[in-house]
Amino acid sequence: MKAAAIIPARYASTRFPGKPLVQIAGKPLVQWVYERVSKAKNINRIIVATDDQRIFRAVRSWGGEVVMTSSRHQTGSDRIAEVAKKLKEEIIVNVQGDEPLIRPKLIDSLVDALKKNKTTPVVTTCCAIESKEELSSPNVVKVIFDLHGRALYFSRYCLPFVRDTNMDAVVHYKHMGIYAYQRDFLLKYIKLKPTRLESLEKLEQLRILEHGYSIQIVMTKFDSIGVDTPEDIARVEKLLQNGVKY
Repeated sequence: MKAAAIIPARYASTRFPGKPLVQIAGKPLVQWVYERVSKAKNINRIIVATDDQRIFRAVRSWGGEVVMTSSRHQTGSDRIAEVAKKLKEEIIVNVQGDEPLIRPKLIDSLVDALKKNKTTPVVTTCCAIESKEELSSPNVVKVIFDLHGRALYFSRYCLPFVRDTNMDAVVHYKHMGIYAYQRDFLLKYIKLKPTRLESLEKLEQLRILEHGYSIQIVMTKFDSIGVDTPEDIARVEKLLQNGVKY
């Protein structure tokens, strides 16, 4: 089984317009992501999926592969599915375009999980939450899972609620927004009707659970470091300057 990584990159972000092209240590954000993904051993092909000519030209300028997609897509999953329809790779990895320090080994672990169990439709990852700020933040998605590592629910609310124990004594888990799909399932998933909980939480992965499909969770001890706001740029550049290895 071969795997392709697709990086959705949209210029017209509401919270941070032009984010894919923001400069970080002399290179645009999307290039950092592309180069990190290129270090993954299980990825045969990397494609940036965009609806903006500025991003298209930027990716072409460093020799990256890029595809123009429709501007009407509502989600990143819809955007990558448009590209995946024309690919032969059996596994599609959706890599968020704002993760300049994503770990190649994490990508490899997701692909390995799908290769080992071809009946698993989709795999994603989580790590332990270590700060009270993240635990209470609605921007940090929490996940709970069963004894077999299958997701039970994702929420912006703190899950699980701890009634009789000190909150600090319980490990809570943060969902990291990278997915590996069986290609056939991805193409099926985008045709599923949006669901109630998905709409309430504004979390598209809930559509998968609400329609009765499973999401396997791969746990990692390494947190992700994304660029959500302009202030995050300085944080990432400091890590790069200090020689932090990701």
